[in-house]
Amino acid sequence: MIAVIKTNNPVTISYARSVLNDEEIDCYVADTHASIIEGSIGAIPQRVMVLKEDAEDARKALSKAGLEAELCES
Repeated sequence: MIAVIKTNNPVTISYARSVLNDEEIDCYVADTHASIIEGSIGAIPQRVMVLKEDAEDARKALSKAGLEAELCES
């Protein structure tokens, strides 16, 4: 899997998941439990992961939705 977004912002994570769901691109949010364990200081960002073959389409959909500044480098 490839990380397309890495952020501490739960709203960004939720929005990205919604965008990908609308485009029928499966995604997984990694590091959720680590982020919760460390408390609410936001030191450990969460990653929105997609399959390697969906990465390009996911990046396009997220950019179109206004999340281009949040995208991980390819």
